Amino acid sequence: MSIFTERESDIRAYCRVYDTVFDTAKNAIQIDENGKSYIDFFAGAGVLNFGHNNRKMKQAIIDYLNQDGVTHSLDMHTTAKRDFIQAFSKTILEPRKMPHKLQFMGPTGTNAVETALKLARRVTNRHEVVAFSHGFHGMTLGALACTANDYFRGAAGVPLTHVHHHSFSPPQNGVTSADLAELRAQYQDSSSGVKPPAAFIVEVIQAEGGVNVGSKLWLQELQQLAKDFGALFIVDEIQVGCGRTGSYFSFDQLGLDPDIICLAKGIGGFGTPLAMNLVKPEYDKHWNPGEHTGTFRGQGLSFIAGKVALDYFKDDELMSQVNQHSQTIEDALSPICDQHLNWQLRGKGMIWGIDLADGEFAKRVVANAFAQGLLVSACGSGGSVIKVIPPLTIEADTLQQGLDILVKCLQPNS
Repeated sequence: MSIFTERESDIRAYCRVYDTVFDTAKNAIQIDENGKSYIDFFAGAGVLNFGHNNRKMKQAIIDYLNQDGVTHSLDMHTTAKRDFIQAFSKTILEPRKMPHKLQFMGPTGTNAVETALKLARRVTNRHEVVAFSHGFHGMTLGALACTANDYFRGAAGVPLTHVHHHSFSPPQNGVTSADLAELRAQYQDSSSGVKPPAAFIVEVIQAEGGVNVGSKLWLQELQQLAKDFGALFIVDEIQVGCGRTGSYFSFDQLGLDPDIICLAKGIGGFGTPLAMNLVKPEYDKHWNPGEHTGTFRGQGLSFIAGKVALDYFKDDELMSQVNQHSQTIEDALSPICDQHLNWQLRGKGMIWGIDLADGEFAKRVVANAFAQGLLVSACGSGGSVIKVIPPLTIEADTLQQGLDILVKCLQPNS
């Protein structure tokens, strides 16, 4: 392993938590070069919704490569892109009566957010954006300005401007948010000195921020606030979309109609990179040809794998399995959380967070789990939340085995 410490940048992080060299992987299992197996409750930070080396996707990619399919095309037309767009439109957009256009940009989530911010500012001719406490939207400067975490923001090297942060989804269900009500009053008052923003950007479930689940009422109030003052409503689905919550979008059944939806991570299916924004046509028309580009916005292998991923949403089989697994996770983790007054269990579908209110203890849990063959990560303020995000395709017995390890590691004396 000395080559990593000698030659790779000290910026590396996850390898310090998972101190081994991984060699092979299949579905929810990774195996290191010493032959030790690990159950993967991390799934590439939400990239591998359909597991490592998904058999159907792998075969589709091999077939495409064997026929010399186009792997890089900028934004030129290809059969792979056409097939993906047609499948996405038919499987995801048309059943929801969504008119949105698909915009491809650079291949990561932060590229999707940067693009959305740029378009919102163009459409509204405004500069400011409203984001929310504990939110995470990426590491490039515009997206980083929307990210709330001080540790990440501290690496910017320049002021992160034109974004204001407000409280995310207060817990009082059924009660109007005082923070949103105050914002509304300020926007209505011509002498407040506060102007409406270009956009509000929000995660329905804050993944990196600690698996904080937004309430339906608050999200609807936020959307209405944006609409009433001519701001765009941007939903960041990058980690919680593509079936993670038991439906394709985390905002399904919440009565939301976003102007822009940012997707990445799981959209490419296989772990190959792809990012995509869904944009309402009336806003997409504000772009001029070639005005926002990205060298890898035409990733052929991701289109091939991503189309196979869409097959999982032609019926309810996978989402039914996700909801069954969700209940299994909740049933396994609730009892031990109930034993501790200051612990909280939060989540939906197959993204769950156990807030231990103690970052040092959470760090020990992650380390002990790794030693026992389970990959989990910590997130949230002070790293106090253990995040559980297995592949959606994980086998029931593997899921239970991983949960048994996690529960054991959560014992205070473990």
